[in-house]
Amino acid sequence: MTAVAPDTLEPMARFTERFRALDAHSAAAAMVALPLDQAIRVLAALPVGQAVMAHALLPSARQREIAAEAAHLLPWLGSERFPEGSVGRLLEAPSAVFSAATRVDSAIAALREIVKQRMVTYVFVTASDGTLEGVVAFRELVFADASQSLADIMLRQPFTLRPDMLLVDAMREVVTRHYPVYPVCNEEGRLLGMVRGQVLFEQQAFEISAQAGAMVGVEREERMATPWGRSFRFRAPWLLLNLLTVFIAAAVVGVFQDAIDRIVVLALFLPVVAGQSGNLGAQALAVTLRAMTLGEVRQLRVARLLSKEAWLGCLNGTVTGALAAITMYIVAARQGEGDPLWLAIVTLVAMTLSCALSGVIGALVPLLLKRAGADPATASAILLSTATDVISMGGFLALATWWVL
Repeated sequence: MTAVAPDTLEPMARFTERFRALDAHSAAAAMVALPLDQAIRVLAALPVGQAVMAHALLPSARQREIAAEAAHLLPWLGSERFPEGSVGRLLEAPSAVFSAATRVDSAIAALREIVKQRMVTYVFVTASDGTLEGVVAFRELVFADASQSLADIMLRQPFTLRPDMLLVDAMREVVTRHYPVYPVCNEEGRLLGMVRGQVLFEQQAFEISAQAGAMVGVEREERMATPWGRSFRFRAPWLLLNLLTVFIAAAVVGVFQDAIDRIVVLALFLPVVAGQSGNLGAQALAVTLRAMTLGEVRQLRVARLLSKEAWLGCLNGTVTGALAAITMYIVAARQGEGDPLWLAIVTLVAMTLSCALSGVIGALVPLLLKRAGADPATASAILLSTATDVISMGGFLALATWWVL
């Protein structure tokens, strides 16, 4: 990729905004060619989640240069050691840490220097072994008596997050709290750092926005400004897989070529049956993905979820199938092909059964992907469309062959 370099007349804010529009790989490739001070300023201006991903993709030599020069400007350095998609990836060094015995006036004196470099919302109070004992809001510190110790005014046993906690789980914990900063501790309760609430919500918003693309084989990192060559490499493999699955569906239709030749009206209704079952499967897929994101699947047994989607598919398939059956009867009667009544019955039964099965498959695909250790949203729509096409068109043509011919 051609390096992004600031024009002498271009404000730095506009320059860094151009990096915000890039995916992590493209941003890292552009930063390699930048002078060190400009690369550091770009990383400091990017959202924490994007900056961490871009920094992790830089060459090791450039990472060491940045660590040596900008540890105080980039408090999240070192967070790459935590799993991707976890709270630890957004971890920042705590801005202000004191012991419980520290007097209020001493803490305020120390903070006068700290706030020149970093924004301080909470003061963290730790024991000698690093265990978090409490937090003090900056407002409480300002209005406290100067002779008091932090132990006198701190909030004991504060709410904390764990570094290995997934962002989805963390969002469920913080959604009703709305704190500006959350301390992050390990299992022993030792303070590792902090995560800003705004950063959590920004990263979760990015993950949600990427989910729709992942369902159809678009990489989560791809942005509008991603170079076309990288976008092609992102998308082509999934499109080739989709082509293979389309051939499978076409092969199933080809098995019943004789039936289509004898009753041409069947070909007219293939997209009707496939389209309805595909749409219903997509609805079940969307609801299941949302339930998995909100943690509702843990509370609801899988068998109950699948039975609900099967029942809904059966009901919706019966309603839409009845309308399609009436249409089939009229068209078949006008064209004089086959038995219109039996063709209508085939249409009704095929749509009912295919919609019921599509609902089950739509709910099952993300569950199976998750159990296999894959992202439940990754290309799930491609797998779903193949299954629904094979079931709906194959079932429709098979019933027509058995009952009409």
